[in-house]
Amino acid sequence: MSEATKTGHGNRPQRQPKRPKLPRTAMPCQPAERRATNFEEVTTGYDDEMAVIEASRCLLCKKPKCVDGCPVGIDIPAFVRLIEVGDPAGAIVKLKETTSFPAVCGRVCPQEEQCEALCVLGNKQEPVAIGRLERYASDWETAHGASVRPRTAPKQGKSVGVVGSGPAGLTCAGELAKMGYDVTIYEALHKPGGVLVYGIPEFRLPQAIVARECEYVESLGVQIKTDYVIGRTLTVDQMLADCHDAIFLANGAGLPSFMDIPGENLNGVYSANEFLTRSNLMKAYRFPEYDTPIAVGRRVAVIGGGNVAMDSARTALRLGAEVHLIYRRTRDEMPARSEEIDHALEEGIVFDLLSNPTQIIGDADGWVNAIEVIDMELGEPDASGRRRPVPLEGSERRIPVDVVIVSVGTNANPLLTRNTTGLDLTNRGNIIADEHTLATSKEGVFAGGDIVTGAATVILAMGAGKTGARSIDRFLQGRPLLTDQEEEAIAAAP
Repeated sequence: MSEATKTGHGNRPQRQPKRPKLPRTAMPCQPAERRATNFEEVTTGYDDEMAVIEASRCLLCKKPKCVDGCPVGIDIPAFVRLIEVGDPAGAIVKLKETTSFPAVCGRVCPQEEQCEALCVLGNKQEPVAIGRLERYASDWETAHGASVRPRTAPKQGKSVGVVGSGPAGLTCAGELAKMGYDVTIYEALHKPGGVLVYGIPEFRLPQAIVARECEYVESLGVQIKTDYVIGRTLTVDQMLADCHDAIFLANGAGLPSFMDIPGENLNGVYSANEFLTRSNLMKAYRFPEYDTPIAVGRRVAVIGGGNVAMDSARTALRLGAEVHLIYRRTRDEMPARSEEIDHALEEGIVFDLLSNPTQIIGDADGWVNAIEVIDMELGEPDASGRRRPVPLEGSERRIPVDVVIVSVGTNANPLLTRNTTGLDLTNRGNIIADEHTLATSKEGVFAGGDIVTGAATVILAMGAGKTGARSIDRFLQGRPLLTDQEEEAIAAAP
């Protein structure tokens, strides 16, 4: 290896004088006609050669903007360079300095809106496929039986309770365990993983990967208690009084929203949460091996345009239905990832765009048999910056369907919050937490992830988990709840 290409696991690689101009390396996938009939992972990942070629596209910027776009602060140029020089073992070590879940983030995080959006190469070409390279490194680790476990600090003699085992809770727990705290996660469901196991289908994120990531957190010394409904089995007040010195609330926002249109109480209407939980967590897609019923008729309507809507539509398709995705704007305004939209179209999902449901029609026995929609046109932009959909009077029409899946967002479940004293909430029921420290109005209680922000991304939840762990450490050490930047400024002051 030449001096120009040497790099250590702790050092950022040296800038190369010139990098090759190569197209972005395509991600191998199952053919659409085959994957539409199975629940195996759609994308199959880079091989060694593909990964090295893609990594060689990185410009190794002196001031890498991509790192600024990563909510958990991964040293992206360093891990990418390690892949380029044929050291995937070093790459996974570098990744796990800052993230506990590279296999998850490499698959489901919207890198195109975060790290890749700031990639300098993207100014003139397609950006480096950072997420795909992150997945490659984690898959290499799994394939070669390697396991990277960071050092943990001596025991602090203090205990922290974490509510929820989704990405925010798992991240916070892992970070605190590395700091030497005794950590217990309380999960309401019978399996850890939160939205990663109940909300994301097997064909996008295999549950074996989530299980492996949960086992990694447990290997750090974290105890995970399942079937614990905080607010019912145990309250936050009891946790503080009897068990823990601090609490991190990461119980998500899993209460489904509906449209408040006629017919939503008919048989055959699901929230996306229920539909995906039945299929993913309760394995309805493997019925009768798993005794979980799920009603999927010949034709299914899915209402919504986000990632959850895409997951619901593609799941229903794999269960044998013809699927219509109904969205009131155009494809350009869809909040779902472009890759997921492309995959859905390739697999045969019918997109009914510029359409908005007005009512769900039932038969004499109370079962869905049609959905009525009205055509829309786009008017002036609304507060989100997207053009507001305006109904076209007299354009109502009916689409024959047997099942309707509503995917128009979620809210905070009030079970925990209404049984916790001294906790300030927004008018939507989300917990109010300090933007920088995640401290709540209740002493010793911190909160992050979807329960604070509303439904967001996995990587943003992970970032909240890291922030929560840092703040809890400061709280338990009796230090001020300052941001890292504030502490650095104080330390640097004369």
